[in-house]
Amino acid sequence: MSDLILILTTMPDDERADELASSLVEEKLAACVNVHAPMTSTYRWKGAVERDAERQIVIKTTPQRRAAVEARLRTLHPYELPELVVIEAASSEAYSRWVIESSG
Repeated sequence: MSDLILILTTMPDDERADELASSLVEEKLAACVNVHAPMTSTYRWKGAVERDAERQIVIKTTPQRRAAVEARLRTLHPYELPELVVIEAASSEAYSRWVIESSG
């Protein structure tokens, strides 16, 4: 098992994306949260094709913090069904150590 996971989600605007990023890092649920530039997402929701502006969020944390991040994400997220994609990642030993130390 990897020492590092990436959790992907999206947010509808800058303010909520920044709030999520700050909360996860301040609460030591994540070592780092990247908020990417605005993008357009096209998706199917409840039988209709939708198109909205969003921000991609990349949360860097440990497998041990996954459940806590998921719970907090559900609390802070405005969507009925937030994106929650978890990717195991390989990294350098030094970077993995920093993620472990920084996320509780």
